[in-house]
Amino acid sequence: MQKDKKLIIYDIVFLLVTLYFAFSLRFDFNIPQEYMVFLKLSIFPVVVIGLIFNNFFKLYNSIWKYASIEELMSIIYSVTLSNIVFIVYSYFVNYKFLENRYYRFPFTVHIIFWILSVLALGGIRFTYRILEDSKNEKSVETEDKKVLIIGAGDASALIIKEIKRHSNLKYNIVGMIDDDPLKKGKLINGIEVLGGRECIRKICEEKKVEEIILSIPSADLQAKREIINICKSTNCKVKTLPGLYQIIGGKVNISNLREVNIDDLLGRDEVSLNDENINKYIKDKVILVTGGGGSIGSELCRQIARFNPSKLLILDIYENNVYDVQMELNYNYPELYKEIIIASIRDERRISDIFELYKPDVVFHAAAHKHVPLMEENPAEAIKNNIIGTYNVLKCCDKFNVKKFVQISTDKAVNPTNIMGATKRFCEIMVQAFDRVSKTEYVAVRFGNVLGSNGSVIPLFKKQIAHGGPVTVTHPEINRFFMTIPEAAQLVIQAGAIAKGGEIFVLDMGKPVKIVDLARDLITLSGYKPEVDIKIKYTGLRPGEKLYEELLMNEVALTSTEHDKIFVEKPNYVDINFVEKSIEQFRNVVHMNKEDIFKLVAEKVPTYKRKKND
Repeated sequence: MQKDKKLIIYDIVFLLVTLYFAFSLRFDFNIPQEYMVFLKLSIFPVVVIGLIFNNFFKLYNSIWKYASIEELMSIIYSVTLSNIVFIVYSYFVNYKFLENRYYRFPFTVHIIFWILSVLALGGIRFTYRILEDSKNEKSVETEDKKVLIIGAGDASALIIKEIKRHSNLKYNIVGMIDDDPLKKGKLINGIEVLGGRECIRKICEEKKVEEIILSIPSADLQAKREIINICKSTNCKVKTLPGLYQIIGGKVNISNLREVNIDDLLGRDEVSLNDENINKYIKDKVILVTGGGGSIGSELCRQIARFNPSKLLILDIYENNVYDVQMELNYNYPELYKEIIIASIRDERRISDIFELYKPDVVFHAAAHKHVPLMEENPAEAIKNNIIGTYNVLKCCDKFNVKKFVQISTDKAVNPTNIMGATKRFCEIMVQAFDRVSKTEYVAVRFGNVLGSNGSVIPLFKKQIAHGGPVTVTHPEINRFFMTIPEAAQLVIQAGAIAKGGEIFVLDMGKPVKIVDLARDLITLSGYKPEVDIKIKYTGLRPGEKLYEELLMNEVALTSTEHDKIFVEKPNYVDINFVEKSIEQFRNVVHMNKEDIFKLVAEKVPTYKRKKND
């Protein structure tokens, strides 16, 4: 490791000067001759001993621009041990060179030398840091972006230090906000706590704040929502720390900051799982996840891995995404036996071979085409993948005695107006039909949109904002149900534990959210003004798109389960012969035109009413 040669020279000079001053102070600047001889004989050993211990404690490897308490303690340790060795030296070695006269350092010289050494060695290093900080502060005064920090705790203290050390960030911290009244007026690293959350708007206006940093990783979800909503009204850009784990061991730096997103605003309370029930059907079992590289499938794999299956099979047709999942699981769960299978659920022979080889106990079926407008243009592909592909998996589950099959469904299957929703509704029909004739427990879990999933509206909005707009919304009144990807995956797994067979589970999606409100929130949280800096453009409903989504069939009553966020539709009677005949007809879609395909689907899914939008 590269040594700082300048510091070595400085230390030699300062050690000699402090040794001389230690003697001078002890003898009122009139050192007796005999001690002058002793002093001269001590010069070489003092320097050598000091440099050895300084090197041992890495005082020549540290970057003193970032000096902290740890570096100060290293200086104290080095000087202390150097002095102890020097005391031993002065008592048992030096007398031999003085005509057998036992001259010894007065003990007070050692004390003074220790104090002066700490001051000298520490002073030169911390003076460098102070000079660097002052340079940063001078640049801050003239050019820096004005920043307000929400929260006055450990994370904020570390963030302030980081900002002060990085002048290139161009941040000028105007103050902090904290709801604790005892902290008001107090300073953290020189930054004052200006008041509680009620002061945010006023301070942002008075001090012309441009950016707000949320440094409240331990705050509960409701508190975060309320503070973010206040911040939205300031027209400031908002950034946040991801979570409490970032401050463990002081691991907070500027790279941890990210922009506040819709997950922070719409995210729901943490899901409470019944681990005992889940363990019963996942622990030490062979679990297969189809579509394991997708948004929901990959999160299912992460959640399932927590419950220690004997083997996790991750099946997907697209190798890039599933490779990323594999690398992540290898890192987080190195002991978990996992197998990556590249295959298409459309390939009946291939799927059968996979089931025969691995004999899964539980199957989570997340593989599907889900993009509504694209499937309207390619209805045959939707049928081949969503219906026939699912049929292949259902048949294999029955043939190879799978214990439980869990179908990932969607709110778009309820009174569908598009081909994607209709295919997912037919999958639900097949699930209930197979459950009546098989020993396998077949169930479906239905939920709405998940925040940030592949192909969802949130990533699209972010890209549009990054390009300066406009942000496109199909209709000013369109709304959707939303939940986070982890919540959806956890509830799917929990529903599987509750299932007895034949149910369609419906997840509590909360209240629907207007898409235009999401767009406005994202624009505001990005530091822009909706319709001023970033325009919102209405493009009209797309083919098959509803204004409002439904989560349950109108004609079926919904009943509660043991979990407060999972409800269930009572199983309907579905004849397996109807399914088998329908599949034979669906296999011919490759030879049919679009309109004939839509008519066939309407015959098989009575609740499907095709919607054509201009």
